[in-house]
Amino acid sequence: MNVLRITGPQRLEGTVAASGSKNAALPAMAACLLSDQPVELRNVPRIEDIDTMAAMLRDLGVGVDQARGSSWRLRANQTPSARPDAELARRLRGSVLMLGPLLARTGEALIPRPGGDDIGLRRLDQHLVGLRAMGASIEITDNTYVASARLPLHGARVDLDMPTVTGTENLMMAACLAEGITAIGNAAREPHVVDLARCLNGMGARITGAGTEQIVVEGTGALLHGVSHSMTSDYVEAGTYMVAAAATGGDVTLEQLAPADVRPLITKLRAAGCDVEEGTTHVRVHRHRPLRPVDVTTWPHPGFATDFQPQFVTLMTQAQGTSTISEAVHDNRFRHVEELRRLGAQVTIDGRSAIVTGPTPLRGTLVRVLDIRSGAALVIAACCAEGVTEIEDVYHLDRGYEALVDKLRMLGAQVEQVIRPVEVGRWLG
Repeated sequence: MNVLRITGPQRLEGTVAASGSKNAALPAMAACLLSDQPVELRNVPRIEDIDTMAAMLRDLGVGVDQARGSSWRLRANQTPSARPDAELARRLRGSVLMLGPLLARTGEALIPRPGGDDIGLRRLDQHLVGLRAMGASIEITDNTYVASARLPLHGARVDLDMPTVTGTENLMMAACLAEGITAIGNAAREPHVVDLARCLNGMGARITGAGTEQIVVEGTGALLHGVSHSMTSDYVEAGTYMVAAAATGGDVTLEQLAPADVRPLITKLRAAGCDVEEGTTHVRVHRHRPLRPVDVTTWPHPGFATDFQPQFVTLMTQAQGTSTISEAVHDNRFRHVEELRRLGAQVTIDGRSAIVTGPTPLRGTLVRVLDIRSGAALVIAACCAEGVTEIEDVYHLDRGYEALVDKLRMLGAQVEQVIRPVEVGRWLG
């Protein structure tokens, strides 16, 4: 078992570059299914989720090569299989991103129910409603979404009940090969949605409105061409280091980052008493005064991102007073709270809100990662805690954070990754 061992408390300081965005790279990889020409993707993070997506595409018959460290070359020059490998799909929530492209390319798709982080109910209703409006027939079995359609799909008006990132991306990709115009209302506006539109337009698609609540796709009715595309930076990864700087009373500069992508987080960090400096492509967070408690409610972009909520809960354990962190996006995203309590945090759950009382002196102990962002919250807590914290099940972190140990060390953290035998029954009871 891989275990992170962190000795604290440790003030983080220095400069680190944001990696390429996982959430931009996964749909861009799926988009290769819309073309029979080479798609070159650059600035792709070296993380486990990318390797899993590459394996699924290879299994479908797509040529996939890692050209250089952060570059991939993909080519679906033959009609791909319509059935992704079920075991691989269960490892990755992003496997659902193949539904739209496969349906639009082959006229069928058999997508296993996706896996990924267990952070609550994330139904695919809006994906299915949109694809049905474009001419698809979709049945749901116990384990599979079975979709078929006469090609080409046709344009349609789709109004989403709630902005859904993967739903917006799936519908955008399917609409590229449809005939006619597709208008997606109440569309997701996250930076990685905008980046996918930029990638697709580079492939010859005609997409306008990305980054707004209405995206319009003028379908080509034919396959797209190849592209060479560089991923946008991972603002969630960058935001994690920003919160870590604030929590440890540190001074960290994030390079290769657009400040607009983390605007809600910047606002809350300033409200908590941090100094935040913004440049064209960098953000510096430093703190030299006590933290103030700040209330937060997560919301779809441009609101406060749900992917920052676990880290912010950790931050508020170090603030002087009581704060309320409310989760309005996912219904099971406070699983990290029990692990924070092991470290000494005073956090109670009231419905979909966490009530955090601080400042709390955290103390090192054994904790376990339950999903990617809860793992990030525990890493930040370990940097604040007195003594040694050992973090188990770090494979979740490997799925979402490139070179985490190296970057933490660059910022002065005392961290090492060790391997030890699994102790049966350790977490029972």
